[in-house]
Parts: sequence; structure tokens; C-alpha cells
Amino acid sequence: MSTIILLFFSAILSILLLTSIANYTRAKRLIFLLRNASQAHDLVTRSLKLSGGTFVFKIPFTHCLITSDPQNAHHVFSKRHSDFPKGPEFKDILEALGEGIFNSDGEFGLSQRRILHSLFNSPPFERVLMTTLRRKLESGLLPVLDRAASAAAEEVIDLQDVFKRFMFDSICTTVLGFDPNYLTVDLLPDLPYAEAYDDMEEAVFYRHIMPEFWWKLQRWLRVGEERKLHEAWEKFDGFLYERVKLKRQSFNRKTEHKETEHGEFDLLTAFMRAAEDGEEEGGEIRELGKSDKLMRDTAFNLIAAGRDTVTVTLVWLLWLVASNPEVEKKILEEIKANLGGNRWRFFGVEELNKLVYLHGAVCEALRLYPPVPFEHRTAAETETLPSGHTVRKNGRVLFSIYSMGRMEEIWGGDWMVFRPERWLSPDGSKNVHIPSYKFMTFAAGPRACLGKKITFVHAKQVASAVLCNYKVEVVEGHRVSPAVSIVLFMKDGLNVRVSRRK
Repeated sequence: MSTIILLFFSAILSILLLTSIANYTRAKRLIFLLRNASQAHDLVTRSLKLSGGTFVFKIPFTHCLITSDPQNAHHVFSKRHSDFPKGPEFKDILEALGEGIFNSDGEFGLSQRRILHSLFNSPPFERVLMTTLRRKLESGLLPVLDRAASAAAEEVIDLQDVFKRFMFDSICTTVLGFDPNYLTVDLLPDLPYAEAYDDMEEAVFYRHIMPEFWWKLQRWLRVGEERKLHEAWEKFDGFLYERVKLKRQSFNRKTEHKETEHGEFDLLTAFMRAAEDGEEEGGEIRELGKSDKLMRDTAFNLIAAGRDTVTVTLVWLLWLVASNPEVEKKILEEIKANLGGNRWRFFGVEELNKLVYLHGAVCEALRLYPPVPFEHRTAAETETLPSGHTVRKNGRVLFSIYSMGRMEEIWGGDWMVFRPERWLSPDGSKNVHIPSYKFMTFAAGPRACLGKKITFVHAKQVASAVLCNYKVEVVEGHRVSPAVSIVLFMKDGLNVRVSRRK
């Protein structure tokens, strides 16, 4: 019945649009966009290059200003950041994230940032981060790759799926103090709540490109992508609320203190304590610290940031390195020079900081394939940007981070080349700083990503372990392209064969 209703509304909408001369071009533009959603990022990049870095995109019932201009980014994210909040439309699109740090503006958002910034820089967090990473590498990722390398015909594995599982286990342990064991050496189990999370990301992408009234109609009717989102959301929430309930019970009994089931610190318990015990004096967050809903939102935001950012970084990095043997050779030489021998071992944070060429390779992967390919803000008042374009009050500004990494004006004529050297000093001894308004992968200004350091620690630790121990070869004929998702995964995964290094 709901499908019939949707078809009826679709027919009416089509007639209204196609009989309106004013809307005819916009309707064609929308149809073209939906048919070519898998190429959306490259189509936007092409349009930005032709328009000088900024253009206004209009489809029926919606329009926004799209830009890759670094000066516009500096203006919106740094110079006038308070005049460009995320706005209600952003929260609507990403409503599954609730009142977590990604969606929150104003003092409430700043309170969350202060708490998380303090926790991320605490010694207990660094200890659990490194302990968890080492444990999951040695008991999960490396044994799985060993098994694949030992198979008679060198087993084909989807490296993206392996990294997703690895990071889901790692981030759940760090945030919730609970290891789902999504990656094990004997089998790759099905976890409905973990798979539901992927379905949610795909569905949310369409909210970004569809007119607001259309996806809200689908949500009301529970059809199409909105039905998939609703079902996946319920599954993932079931998992999150169960973990929050257990943490709350333990916290209220005051038997856990700073310990998890592994005898270690976890972020959710620490966040509960910081919010409830008055580390943030007064304010809304102190009361909401008693709310399971805020704890659910916090956990969701941290899991989303941790799993997706590192997984996407690793999968594109390993593909780029496998496609560029000279880069691979230089990375291996640097790793061996810092290991003090040919046998791999787990690096400490200070040792990871010495891997400057690998750091440059990670930056290059993030430049070309940013985990979150776009950011958007809403103008609180009518404002003229440095590019000369005017944004009306409540108007939407979308920054294509994917396109910014491909602009000749920013990166030079060799922007398409995977070249870690662009991130090194002339003598190659240290990494150079590139302003965040040019390299927008971690956003910029007061709302820049708090997890930048965590991303680099994970990416360099895992990449060094994989590359030092195994030769990774992409299966011949395997096509690599971005997925239709708010996160820049590979559409068909990354099918590879791995063999042990001699």
C-alpha cells in the first residue's frame, strides 16, 4: 500500500515539475544527479573547476552554494565560525547522531568538546588506546592476514571488510569497554547491529542530495532508503542502549570507577563521570549527563568517528601504496630503519612520530580520498564570502573536501599524483604544515576534529604492521571507485591477495 501511495505522489510531482518551465531544467538536473549518484564527487569537482571554485547548485525545492575555495573555508570555519552554525537542516539530515558532538552547536557543543578534548589527552586514554590497538593487531588482524597468506592459492580477501571489522572491535573496546569480536581468525561472524550501521550511512547519503520534502515524505511513508534507515537505526540502537544500560548500572553502583571488563579505562564511563560530577560547571550538559539518550548519542558519535575515519584512511592508503611500488619501497626502508632490524614490532607513539615519510603517505591518501568528502554550514545572516558570492540568511554552504584535494590552485599541476614528498621538508627530515583551510580533511577552526592524532596513530601503526609483514596485491580486474555513502568507502571493497614478506 505504501508503495502505491509513493508512486502516486511521484506521478503528481513529475507532472508539476515537468509542466513548469521554470523548474524544467532543475528537474532534469535532479534526475541526472540521481542517475549518477555514484559519480557525484567527481561531477562536483568538474563543475567547481569550470566555475572557478564556487557555484550555486539548484534543483527543485532546494539550492545551496558549493565551494572548494580555501578563502571561503577560512572565512566560514575560522574567521566567522559563529555566524555559520551547522543549523537545523544538518541535524535533520543526521538525526541518528542525536545531540552528540557532530550535531551540537553553541555552548552545549562546546561543553562536549571540552570534556572530550580533556579525555583524549589524558594518560589513561592513551594507555587504553595503545593497549587495545596492540591486542587487536596481534590477536585479530595479523592472524587473519597470516591465514590468508598461508592458503594454498593465496586466499582473496576484502581488505575493506577486514579493516571495518578490526576498527569496530577497537573503537567499541575503547568507547564502551566491550569487544564485539567482529574480527576473529577462525571466521568472520555476522553481527546484525554492525551491518545495520553500514546501511544507515548509505541511506543518509540520499538525504544530502534529495530535496528535503521528498526524503521526509519517504520517512513518513517508511519506504525506499528511509525504510532501510529506520530498520537499521532500530537494530543499532538496540545494541547501543544495552551497552549504555550496563555502563549506567555499573556506574551507579560505583563498583567500576575507571575500570572496564578488561580492567581498563573506557570513554563512555569517563564521559558520564565528567558530565555528572561537575567537571563542566552548570549548564545543560550536567543535567543531561544523567540521560541514557545523551550517553547513547555520545557513544554513537565516537564509534562513527573512530571506525569510519581510520577504515577509509587505511583502505585507500593500502590501495595507493600497492599501486605505487616506489612509494612502497620508501615506506619499507623508513620502517626498517626505525625498527632497528627486519622483524616488525609494535611502535610507541614517539616512534611513530619518526615515520615522517609514512605520515606523508597517510596525508596524501587523506587529501585524495577524505573519509568525509563534504562539510556544510548554514548562514545565520546574509553574508558575502571572499569569493564574492552572497549566501542568504539560512542559506546552505557546502564544502567539497574531495574537490579541494584535487584543485591545481592548491596542490599544483601534479595534484593527481600520489606523492608523499609534498608533505616533507626539502631535506625529507620532517613533515611540513599545510593550513587546515587548504587541507580540510579534519575541518578547521574552533570545531576542527578532535580525533586527528588518533587517526594518525591508528593509520601509521596498522599500515606499518601490514606493509612490513605482507605484500599486498590488488586482484587483477578489481575495479576501485567510491561508494554512494556519506563516508568515502570503496564501492566494491578492496579485493587483494597477501603474501608474506621474505
